[in-house]
Amino acid sequence: MNPKNVIHTFLLDNQLSFQDEGLIAMALIHPSYAQEKNALQNNQRLEFLGDAVLDFIVGEYLYRNYPDKAEGDLTQIRARVVCEKALVEIARKINLGQYILLGRGEEMSGGRQRKSILADTVEAVIGAIYLDQGIDNARSFILKHLEETIRETAGGEYQDYKSKLQEIVQARSRENVHYHITEETGPAHAKVFVAGVFYNDELLASGQGKSKKEAEQNAAEKVLHTPSIVNRLS
Repeated sequence: MNPKNVIHTFLLDNQLSFQDEGLIAMALIHPSYAQEKNALQNNQRLEFLGDAVLDFIVGEYLYRNYPDKAEGDLTQIRARVVCEKALVEIARKINLGQYILLGRGEEMSGGRQRKSILADTVEAVIGAIYLDQGIDNARSFILKHLEETIRETAGGEYQDYKSKLQEIVQARSRENVHYHITEETGPAHAKVFVAGVFYNDELLASGQGKSKKEAEQNAAEKVLHTPSIVNRLS
C-alpha cells in the first residue's frame, strides 16, 4: 500500500483539497503504523485537536439554533451527538477504514473496523482540516455529516439514560444501580473507557465511551434497550 496513493484517493473520493497534504497524511497514520515504520509522527495530536474543534462546533451550533434550551439540555444533546457511535457512522459513510495506515498486527486483528480507531481517525481528520483550512471549513465538514443527527437529537429523546434507569429501579426498591469503570485503554489524551452498570452486585450491561460519563450512559442505555432486564428491575 503506497501511502501517497492512499492519501490522494481519500482526498479525491471525499472531494477534499489540502494545501498541506502532510496534515491529512498525518491524520491517517495510526500509531501502530508509525511504530512499525519508525516514523516520528502519528495522528494522536491531531485527534486531540479535532476533538476540541468538534466539541466547539457542535456547541456553537446548538447555542445559535436552540435559544430556548437550557444549558443542561444543550449539554445532554451535545453528549449524545459527540460520541463514538456518531463518529463511527461518519467514518463508515466516508469509507475511512480503508484509508487508515495501520501496522500489520493491527490490520490482521481487524483494526480497520475497530470503532475506537475509526472514531479517533475522524477526529484527526477534523483537526487536519482545521489547521489547513480554518474553522469555517472544519465547520462545513462537521455539519455536513452531523447536522441531521444534531437536529434529530435536539428534537427527540435525549434523556439522561442513567437518570431514567434510576427512576425505574427506585420505583420498586430503595436499592439503586451503581457504575464501575472496568477497563481503560489508549494513551492519556485519548482513553477509551468501559463501564459496567451493576444492581445488587450483578453486572447488567457494559458500555464503552471516550469519557467515563459516556461509557456509563451507554451502559445504562443498553439496559433500557433490553426488555428482559428492565422487566426484572421494574
